[in-house]
Amino acid sequence: MSDQQEFENEYADLGATTQNAMDIAETSMDIVRQFVPDETLADRVRQKSVHSMGDIEFQHLIEFTGSDDLGDDEDAPVRAGARAVLDEATIVTDITMSKAGITGRGHNCEKRKAIGNGAELAEETGMTRTAASVLELDKQGVYDGAIATIGNAPTAAFALADCIEDGTRPAAIVATPVGFVKAEESRQRIREISEAYDVPAITNVGRRGGSGLAAALTNELIHVAKDVRTDEIELELDAETRAADGRNR
Repeated sequence: MSDQQEFENEYADLGATTQNAMDIAETSMDIVRQFVPDETLADRVRQKSVHSMGDIEFQHLIEFTGSDDLGDDEDAPVRAGARAVLDEATIVTDITMSKAGITGRGHNCEKRKAIGNGAELAEETGMTRTAASVLELDKQGVYDGAIATIGNAPTAAFALADCIEDGTRPAAIVATPVGFVKAEESRQRIREISEAYDVPAITNVGRRGGSGLAAALTNELIHVAKDVRTDEIELELDAETRAADGRNR
């Protein structure tokens, strides 16, 4: 069996591993597609957000910012993230839960979590452990060229934004920290930094979000990369061309 065949046999969409589970997952996504457009790569992310949150209206809360070599259309963060997966970039999450939700199949990216690093910095400064963890990994150069996934901690998003201002360049960001204290503001900060420094980012607006959503959206980047690898879609198209040509799937 070739490496490609092994890769395709190992990969199961949406994390399902049995035929029954895969049938349920695909039926669920078919229902989602009745309510969410299916024309662009960004639409695929919107679909995944609806599937993850169980809320059709959540599609309107997803934001796409930054740019890649093709431009600043809404597909740019998805293209950038998929390219990073194809390049076997590191996926760095803020906490354990976000990391656990990201599939280990369909890619050869190392998965790392920030939490657990920077304990001394947190103790010395009084900053949160997640913020200190991001700063510590950034000093090691971990975030450059990586997919940065933040699903829980607003302070991690603020810290990452500061790192980008200081010159760090992740390949793509997925930031959906949840809560009532600075969560919405932290995602707005990511959007502002994304636009200012052309770092592609996927975020959401409002108070909702969380590690499950962040993992689901990161998994969709992996799914897009898989579809590119198996020649099911062409990656190097902007959103307008993709929608016009019907090349999303």
